[in-house]
Amino acid sequence: METPGFRRVHGETDGPPARFPATIGAVMKYGIFDYIDRRDEPLGRTFADRFTLIQAAEEAGFTGYHVTEHHVTPLSGTPSPTVFLAAAARETRRIRLGTLLFLLPLYNPLRLIQELCMVDALSDGRLDVGVGRGISPHEFAAMGVAFDAAEEMFAEAFEVLRQGLTSDVLDHAGRHYTYSDVPMAMRPVQRPHPPFWYGIRTEGGHERPARYGMNAVTLGPTPSVTKAIARFKVAWRAHAGDPLRLASPVKDPLIGAVRAMFVADTDREAERIAWPAYKRWSESLEWLWARAGTESPISIPHDFAEARRQGTLVVGSPDTVRRELTAQAGECRFNYLVLQLAFGSLTHAQEMRSLALFEAEVKPALDALATETMETVS
Repeated sequence: METPGFRRVHGETDGPPARFPATIGAVMKYGIFDYIDRRDEPLGRTFADRFTLIQAAEEAGFTGYHVTEHHVTPLSGTPSPTVFLAAAARETRRIRLGTLLFLLPLYNPLRLIQELCMVDALSDGRLDVGVGRGISPHEFAAMGVAFDAAEEMFAEAFEVLRQGLTSDVLDHAGRHYTYSDVPMAMRPVQRPHPPFWYGIRTEGGHERPARYGMNAVTLGPTPSVTKAIARFKVAWRAHAGDPLRLASPVKDPLIGAVRAMFVADTDREAERIAWPAYKRWSESLEWLWARAGTESPISIPHDFAEARRQGTLVVGSPDTVRRELTAQAGECRFNYLVLQLAFGSLTHAQEMRSLALFEAEVKPALDALATETMETVS
Protein backbone atom coordinates (compact mmCIF):
# COMPACT_ATOMS: atom_id res chain seq x y z
CA MET A 1 0.00 0.00 0.00
CA GLU A 2 1.28 3.46 -0.84
CA THR A 3 1.93 5.80 2.04
CA PRO A 4 0.15 9.19 2.09
CA GLY A 5 1.60 11.72 -0.31
CA PHE A 6 3.88 9.17 -1.95
CA ARG A 7 3.65 7.70 -5.43
CA ARG A 8 6.28 5.64 -7.20
CA VAL A 9 7.12 7.16 -10.60
CA HIS A 10 9.36 5.71 -13.29
CA GLY A 11 10.47 8.64 -15.42
CA GLU A 12 11.35 8.48 -19.07
CA THR A 13 14.97 8.19 -20.14
CA ASP A 14 16.74 8.92 -23.39
CA GLY A 15 16.88 5.21 -24.02
CA PRO A 16 17.28 1.92 -22.21
CA PRO A 17 20.22 1.78 -19.80
CA ALA A 18 23.25 -0.24 -20.79
CA ARG A 19 22.97 -3.83 -19.60
CA PHE A 20 25.88 -5.96 -18.52
CA PRO A 21 26.00 -9.61 -17.46
CA ALA A 22 25.18 -10.29 -13.84
CA THR A 23 28.03 -11.38 -11.61
CA ILE A 24 27.09 -14.12 -9.17
CA GLY A 25 28.52 -13.53 -5.73
CA ALA A 26 28.80 -9.75 -6.03
CA VAL A 27 27.70 -7.85 -2.94
CA MET A 28 26.22 -4.43 -2.30
CA LYS A 29 28.33 -2.05 -0.25
CA TYR A 30 27.06 0.75 1.96
CA GLY A 31 28.24 4.20 2.92
CA ILE A 32 27.14 7.34 4.73
CA PHE A 33 26.93 10.80 3.16
CA ASP A 34 26.97 13.55 5.77
CA TYR A 35 26.58 17.33 5.68
CA ILE A 36 26.71 17.64 9.48
CA ASP A 37 24.24 20.50 9.17
CA ARG A 38 23.98 22.70 12.25
CA ARG A 39 21.60 21.91 15.09
CA ASP A 40 20.33 23.72 18.17
CA GLU A 41 23.17 22.35 20.28
CA PRO A 42 26.91 22.92 20.74
CA LEU A 43 28.88 21.78 17.70
CA GLY A 44 31.06 19.57 19.89
CA ARG A 45 27.96 17.62 20.93
CA THR A 46 27.02 17.08 17.29
CA PHE A 47 30.53 15.85 16.51
CA ALA A 48 30.50 13.42 19.45
CA ASP A 49 27.15 11.99 18.38
CA ARG A 50 28.41 11.62 14.82
CA PHE A 51 31.39 9.59 15.98
CA THR A 52 28.95 7.24 17.73
CA LEU A 53 26.90 6.96 14.53
CA ILE A 54 30.01 6.22 12.45
CA GLN A 55 31.11 3.57 14.94
CA ALA A 56 27.67 1.92 14.74
CA ALA A 57 27.84 1.97 10.93
CA GLU A 58 31.27 0.37 11.12
CA GLU A 59 29.88 -2.42 13.30
CA ALA A 60 26.99 -2.83 10.84
CA GLY A 61 29.47 -3.51 8.04
CA PHE A 62 29.34 -0.18 6.23
CA THR A 63 32.24 0.37 3.84
CA GLY A 64 32.65 4.14 3.99
CA TYR A 65 31.78 7.47 5.56
CA HIS A 66 31.88 10.63 3.42
CA VAL A 67 31.60 14.18 4.74
CA THR A 68 30.87 17.26 2.62
CA GLU A 69 32.68 20.58 2.46
CA HIS A 70 30.72 23.84 2.56
CA HIS A 71 31.58 27.27 3.89
CA VAL A 72 29.79 30.12 5.73
CA THR A 73 26.49 28.22 5.87
CA PRO A 74 24.52 26.25 8.50
CA LEU A 75 24.47 23.43 5.93
CA SER A 76 27.90 22.24 7.08
CA GLY A 77 29.78 21.96 10.35
CA THR A 78 32.90 20.74 8.56
CA PRO A 79 34.32 23.55 6.40
CA SER A 80 37.69 21.86 6.99
CA PRO A 81 36.96 18.17 6.33
CA THR A 82 40.47 16.95 7.12
CA VAL A 83 40.13 18.17 10.72
CA PHE A 84 36.97 16.13 11.24
CA LEU A 85 38.30 13.09 9.38
CA ALA A 86 41.48 13.10 11.45
CA ALA A 87 39.36 12.90 14.60
CA ALA A 88 37.09 10.24 13.10
CA ALA A 89 40.15 8.20 12.18
CA ARG A 90 41.03 7.85 15.85
CA GLU A 91 37.46 6.83 16.76
CA THR A 92 37.20 4.00 14.21
CA ARG A 93 39.17 0.99 13.01
CA ARG A 94 37.79 -0.40 9.74
CA ILE A 95 35.38 1.95 7.99
CA ARG A 96 36.89 4.06 5.21
CA LEU A 97 36.78 7.84 5.67
CA GLY A 98 36.62 10.51 3.02
CA THR A 99 34.93 13.47 1.41
CA LEU A 100 32.27 14.12 -1.17
CA LEU A 101 33.86 16.47 -2.03
CA PHE A 102 37.00 18.52 -1.40
CA LEU A 103 36.43 21.83 -3.21
CA LEU A 104 39.83 21.94 -4.90
CA PRO A 105 39.73 25.58 -6.14
CA LEU A 106 39.58 26.72 -2.50
CA TYR A 107 42.89 25.06 -1.56
CA ASN A 108 46.58 25.52 -1.91
CA PRO A 109 47.11 22.06 -3.49
CA LEU A 110 50.47 21.53 -1.76
CA ARG A 111 48.95 22.13 1.67
CA LEU A 112 46.07 19.78 0.86
CA ILE A 113 48.49 17.05 -0.26
CA GLN A 114 50.25 17.21 3.10
CA GLU A 115 46.99 17.16 5.05
CA LEU A 116 45.76 14.15 3.07
CA CYS A 117 48.96 12.29 3.86
CA MET A 118 48.43 13.04 7.55
CA VAL A 119 44.85 11.73 7.53
CA ASP A 120 45.88 8.65 5.55
CA ALA A 121 48.49 7.93 8.21
CA LEU A 122 46.13 8.62 11.12
CA SER A 123 43.55 6.24 9.59
CA ASP A 124 46.14 3.58 8.73
CA GLY A 125 45.35 3.85 5.02
CA ARG A 126 41.56 4.28 5.10
CA LEU A 127 41.30 7.65 3.34
CA ASP A 128 39.12 8.25 0.26
CA VAL A 129 39.51 11.54 -1.60
CA GLY A 130 36.45 12.94 -3.34
CA VAL A 131 37.17 15.99 -5.48
CA GLY A 132 35.03 18.63 -7.17
CA ARG A 133 34.90 22.26 -8.20
CA GLY A 134 31.88 23.49 -6.21
CA ILE A 135 28.57 25.05 -7.26
CA SER A 136 28.12 27.99 -4.88
CA PRO A 137 29.41 31.43 -5.96
CA HIS A 138 28.51 32.71 -2.50
CA GLU A 139 31.02 30.37 -0.86
CA PHE A 140 33.71 31.29 -3.39
CA ALA A 141 33.10 35.00 -2.83
CA ALA A 142 33.45 34.59 0.93
CA MET A 143 36.77 32.80 0.39
CA GLY A 144 38.00 35.43 -2.08
CA VAL A 145 38.16 33.05 -5.05
CA ALA A 146 36.74 33.84 -8.49
CA PHE A 147 33.87 31.43 -9.17
CA ASP A 148 34.21 31.91 -12.94
CA ALA A 149 37.63 30.27 -12.77
CA ALA A 150 36.46 27.28 -10.72
CA GLU A 151 36.55 24.63 -13.46
CA GLU A 152 39.98 25.68 -14.71
CA MET A 153 41.36 25.86 -11.17
CA PHE A 154 39.88 22.47 -10.35
CA ALA A 155 41.47 20.74 -13.34
CA GLU A 156 44.88 22.24 -12.58
CA ALA A 157 44.69 21.59 -8.85
CA PHE A 158 43.75 17.97 -9.49
CA GLU A 159 46.84 17.49 -11.66
CA VAL A 160 48.99 18.96 -8.89
CA LEU A 161 47.29 16.69 -6.37
CA ARG A 162 47.95 13.56 -8.43
CA GLN A 163 51.56 14.44 -9.06
CA GLY A 164 52.29 15.45 -5.49
CA LEU A 165 50.85 12.24 -4.04
CA THR A 166 52.85 10.01 -6.38
CA SER A 167 56.19 11.82 -6.84
CA ASP A 168 59.29 12.51 -4.77
CA VAL A 169 59.47 16.04 -6.12
CA LEU A 170 56.67 18.38 -7.20
CA ASP A 171 57.23 20.46 -10.32
CA HIS A 172 54.31 22.30 -11.88
CA ALA A 173 54.04 25.51 -13.84
CA GLY A 174 50.44 26.51 -14.53
CA ARG A 175 48.17 29.48 -14.71
CA HIS A 176 47.00 29.22 -11.11
CA TYR A 177 49.65 27.16 -9.33
CA THR A 178 53.43 27.00 -9.64
CA TYR A 179 55.80 24.70 -7.75
CA SER A 180 59.47 24.20 -8.50
CA ASP A 181 61.54 21.32 -7.13
CA VAL A 182 59.40 20.98 -3.99
CA PRO A 183 60.36 17.83 -2.03
CA MET A 184 57.41 15.61 -1.18
CA ALA A 185 58.51 14.63 2.30
CA MET A 186 54.95 13.58 3.21
CA ARG A 187 53.80 10.40 1.46
CA PRO A 188 50.44 8.58 1.68
CA VAL A 189 50.12 5.16 3.26
CA GLN A 190 48.09 3.94 0.25
CA ARG A 191 50.09 3.60 -2.93
CA PRO A 192 50.20 5.02 -5.45
CA HIS A 193 47.64 7.27 -3.74
CA PRO A 194 44.30 7.03 -1.90
CA PRO A 195 41.32 6.28 -4.19
CA PHE A 196 39.76 9.30 -5.85
CA TRP A 197 35.99 9.88 -6.08
CA TYR A 198 34.03 12.08 -8.46
CA GLY A 199 30.40 13.14 -8.95
CA ILE A 200 28.77 12.02 -12.22
CA ARG A 201 25.59 14.10 -12.21
CA THR A 202 26.28 16.46 -15.10
CA GLU A 203 26.28 15.61 -18.79
CA GLY A 204 29.81 14.53 -19.64
CA GLY A 205 30.72 14.19 -15.97
CA HIS A 206 31.29 10.46 -16.42
CA GLU A 207 34.32 10.89 -18.68
CA ARG A 208 36.79 12.27 -16.13
CA PRO A 209 36.34 9.51 -13.51
CA ALA A 210 36.41 6.82 -16.20
CA ARG A 211 39.60 8.20 -17.69
CA TYR A 212 41.40 8.71 -14.37
CA GLY A 213 40.14 5.55 -12.67
CA MET A 214 37.96 7.10 -9.97
CA ASN A 215 35.06 5.77 -7.94
CA ALA A 216 31.81 7.49 -8.92
CA VAL A 217 28.81 8.81 -7.04
CA THR A 218 25.61 10.50 -8.10
CA LEU A 219 22.28 11.74 -6.74
CA GLY A 220 18.97 13.07 -8.00
CA PRO A 221 15.75 11.51 -9.29
CA THR A 222 15.89 7.78 -9.87
CA PRO A 223 15.67 8.00 -13.70
CA SER A 224 18.56 10.51 -13.73
CA VAL A 225 20.65 8.26 -11.50
CA THR A 226 19.96 5.32 -13.82
CA LYS A 227 21.15 7.28 -16.86
CA ALA A 228 24.25 8.64 -15.12
CA ILE A 229 25.34 5.20 -13.97
CA ALA A 230 24.75 3.64 -17.38
CA ARG A 231 26.85 6.37 -19.03
CA PHE A 232 29.65 5.87 -16.54
CA LYS A 233 29.76 2.11 -17.13
CA VAL A 234 30.09 2.62 -20.87
CA ALA A 235 32.83 5.22 -20.38
CA TRP A 236 34.69 3.02 -17.90
CA ARG A 237 34.98 0.24 -20.46
CA ALA A 238 35.91 2.65 -23.22
CA HIS A 239 38.89 3.95 -21.21
CA ALA A 240 40.11 0.55 -20.04
CA GLY A 241 43.56 0.95 -21.62
CA ASP A 242 44.23 4.59 -20.80
CA PRO A 243 47.56 5.13 -18.99
CA LEU A 244 45.92 7.27 -16.30
CA ARG A 245 43.38 4.51 -15.63
CA LEU A 246 46.05 1.83 -15.48
CA ALA A 247 47.97 3.87 -12.89
CA SER A 248 44.91 4.19 -10.62
CA PRO A 249 44.43 2.02 -7.52
CA VAL A 250 40.73 1.69 -8.46
CA LYS A 251 40.29 -1.41 -10.62
CA ASP A 252 36.60 -2.26 -10.05
CA PRO A 253 34.92 1.04 -9.18
CA LEU A 254 32.31 1.67 -6.56
CA ILE A 255 29.34 3.36 -8.22
CA GLY A 256 27.29 5.10 -5.59
CA ALA A 257 23.79 6.55 -5.36
CA VAL A 258 23.09 8.99 -2.52
CA ARG A 259 19.73 8.68 -0.81
CA ALA A 260 18.42 10.46 2.27
CA MET A 261 16.69 7.85 4.43
CA PHE A 262 14.77 7.59 7.65
CA VAL A 263 13.30 4.37 9.04
CA ALA A 264 10.88 4.06 11.97
CA ASP A 265 8.61 1.31 13.21
CA THR A 266 5.64 2.51 11.14
CA ASP A 267 5.09 4.67 8.08
CA ARG A 268 3.12 7.19 10.13
CA GLU A 269 5.84 7.57 12.75
CA ALA A 270 8.55 7.87 10.09
CA GLU A 271 6.65 10.58 8.23
CA ARG A 272 5.84 12.49 11.43
CA ILE A 273 9.53 12.68 12.36
CA ALA A 274 11.11 12.99 8.92
CA TRP A 275 8.89 15.74 7.48
CA PRO A 276 10.08 18.59 9.80
CA ALA A 277 13.63 17.21 9.74
CA TYR A 278 13.75 17.32 5.95
CA LYS A 279 12.22 20.80 5.90
CA ARG A 280 14.89 22.12 8.21
CA TRP A 281 17.70 20.48 6.22
CA SER A 282 16.26 21.84 2.97
CA GLU A 283 16.22 25.35 4.44
CA SER A 284 19.90 24.97 5.33
CA LEU A 285 20.60 23.70 1.80
CA GLU A 286 19.10 26.89 0.35
CA TRP A 287 20.27 29.25 3.08
CA LEU A 288 23.04 31.07 1.21
CA TRP A 289 20.91 31.62 -1.89
CA ALA A 290 17.94 32.79 0.17
CA ARG A 291 20.17 35.20 2.09
CA ALA A 292 21.52 36.65 -1.17
CA GLY A 293 18.10 36.75 -2.82
CA THR A 294 19.35 34.69 -5.78
CA GLU A 295 17.98 31.59 -7.46
CA SER A 296 19.55 28.32 -6.41
CA PRO A 297 20.81 25.85 -9.02
CA ILE A 298 20.24 22.94 -6.65
CA SER A 299 18.01 20.32 -8.23
CA ILE A 300 17.21 18.34 -5.09
CA PRO A 301 13.49 18.77 -4.30
CA HIS A 302 12.68 20.94 -1.31
CA ASP A 303 9.16 19.56 -0.96
CA PHE A 304 8.96 16.44 1.21
CA ALA A 305 6.41 14.64 -0.95
CA GLU A 306 8.22 15.53 -4.20
CA ALA A 307 11.55 14.31 -2.84
CA ARG A 308 9.93 10.98 -2.01
CA ARG A 309 8.22 10.82 -5.38
CA GLN A 310 11.53 11.34 -7.17
CA GLY A 311 13.29 8.76 -5.01
CA THR A 312 15.87 11.11 -3.48
CA LEU A 313 14.28 10.65 -0.04
CA VAL A 314 13.17 7.25 1.27
CA VAL A 315 11.05 7.32 4.43
CA GLY A 316 8.86 4.75 6.15
CA SER A 317 8.63 1.49 8.00
CA PRO A 318 11.21 -1.22 7.30
CA ASP A 319 8.81 -2.78 4.78
CA THR A 320 8.34 0.50 2.90
CA VAL A 321 12.03 1.41 2.88
CA ARG A 322 13.02 -2.12 1.88
CA ARG A 323 10.58 -2.06 -1.03
CA GLU A 324 11.73 1.34 -2.27
CA LEU A 325 15.47 0.75 -1.97
CA THR A 326 15.38 -2.70 -3.58
CA ALA A 327 13.38 -1.24 -6.47
CA GLN A 328 15.93 1.54 -6.92
CA ALA A 329 18.85 -0.89 -6.74
CA GLY A 330 17.30 -3.03 -9.43
CA GLU A 331 16.56 -0.06 -11.67
CA CYS A 332 19.71 2.02 -11.19
CA ARG A 333 22.23 -0.83 -10.92
CA PHE A 334 24.50 0.87 -8.38
CA ASN A 335 26.84 -1.21 -6.25
CA TYR A 336 27.27 1.32 -3.44
CA LEU A 337 24.27 2.69 -1.54
CA VAL A 338 25.25 5.95 0.17
CA LEU A 339 22.75 6.92 2.85
CA GLN A 340 22.20 10.35 4.31
CA LEU A 341 21.17 9.12 7.75
CA ALA A 342 21.44 12.34 9.76
CA PHE A 343 19.75 15.55 8.65
CA GLY A 344 17.78 18.51 9.92
CA SER A 345 16.00 18.15 13.24
CA LEU A 346 16.49 14.40 13.65
CA THR A 347 17.79 13.58 17.10
CA HIS A 348 20.78 11.35 17.70
CA ALA A 349 18.49 8.68 19.17
CA GLN A 350 16.25 8.77 16.10
CA GLU A 351 19.23 8.44 13.75
CA MET A 352 20.61 5.50 15.69
CA ARG A 353 17.22 3.78 15.69
CA SER A 354 16.89 4.33 11.94
CA LEU A 355 20.33 2.80 11.35
CA ALA A 356 19.50 -0.18 13.57
CA LEU A 357 16.24 -0.86 11.70
CA PHE A 358 18.05 -0.55 8.36
CA GLU A 359 20.72 -3.01 9.45
CA ALA A 360 18.26 -5.57 10.82
CA GLU A 361 15.33 -5.38 8.39
CA VAL A 362 16.39 -3.63 5.16
CA LYS A 363 20.03 -4.45 4.51
CA PRO A 364 19.56 -8.25 4.29
CA ALA A 365 17.13 -7.83 1.37
CA LEU A 366 19.55 -5.53 -0.46
CA ASP A 367 22.36 -8.00 0.16
CA ALA A 368 20.27 -10.80 -1.37
CA LEU A 369 19.24 -8.68 -4.34
CA ALA A 370 22.86 -7.74 -5.00
CA THR A 371 23.96 -11.37 -5.04
CA GLU A 372 21.48 -12.09 -7.80
CA THR A 373 21.67 -8.99 -9.96
CA MET A 374 24.84 -6.98 -9.27
CA GLU A 375 27.06 -6.09 -12.21
CA THR A 376 30.74 -5.35 -12.37
CA VAL A 377 32.10 -2.80 -14.80
CA SER A 378 35.52 -4.23 -15.57
